[in-house]
Amino acid sequence: MIEQKLSVKELKRLATEIRKKILLMTHKANSGHPGGSMSLVEILLALYFYKLRYDPKNPKWELRDRVVISKGHATPAVYAVLAKAGFFSEEELEGFRQFGSKLQGHVYFEVPGVEFNTGSLGQGLSAGIGMALASRYKGIDFNVYVILGDGEIQEGSIWESVMFASHHRIDNLCAILDYNKVQENGFVNEILKIEPLKDRWESFGWNYIEIDGHDFDQLFEALDAFTSNKGSGKPTIIVANTVKGKGVSFMEYNHAFHGRAPNKEELEKALKELDGGDNV
Repeated sequence: MIEQKLSVKELKRLATEIRKKILLMTHKANSGHPGGSMSLVEILLALYFYKLRYDPKNPKWELRDRVVISKGHATPAVYAVLAKAGFFSEEELEGFRQFGSKLQGHVYFEVPGVEFNTGSLGQGLSAGIGMALASRYKGIDFNVYVILGDGEIQEGSIWESVMFASHHRIDNLCAILDYNKVQENGFVNEILKIEPLKDRWESFGWNYIEIDGHDFDQLFEALDAFTSNKGSGKPTIIVANTVKGKGVSFMEYNHAFHGRAPNKEELEKALKELDGGDNV
């Protein structure tokens, strides 16, 4: 088992470093999804450097915790964090979205640390449920975390999975909603309202936790509350309120950067902002 616990101070520094990598990777590729990757940074860091049980030198270790990135387009953040956690060399990030590289635009099973191919939204929660049930049936103790996008939960398949998980009392399952409020074409609740989240998830029988998704202490507390909840028969949903494009003023809550890479001028401006102080 690998435990890579870092202090909050170290994690804040690392969050800024990861955001710079997201910008540099998408700029070099001239494609990708920077906005929803920037919002996800603290969530991923809290998982990989506080909570998860894993071995980067043995990615298929049977006792590992599983992370399914259902919002599969957030690869710049996912790959940057996996590299930092030691699953592969950080130099490989240079090949992001390049021909011949494993680091494809949506999470790809052949990348060490990636559990499931996603990209078509609405698929990851059902896959995570299958993994969590496998833990029960095989008698192996591990937890499954599924990262959802807020626009993604407009998909009907998500709610089928939500219903199934509570019915089967899958309490080693934790869904984490990256609630950055913005999807590709605008604000989520203007395109298709997903509120009231608490009432909806609780009515389906889930343990509901809501936090600031950029606050490491709140993330730690929520993740610990999930593992403490095991044995209750209830799956857990952590609604993490985040900011699309977090850390760069002209990208924050801006749907134009959902799926567009920064140009040279925007890159230089964004990196300068991130260098200017604590953006967590």
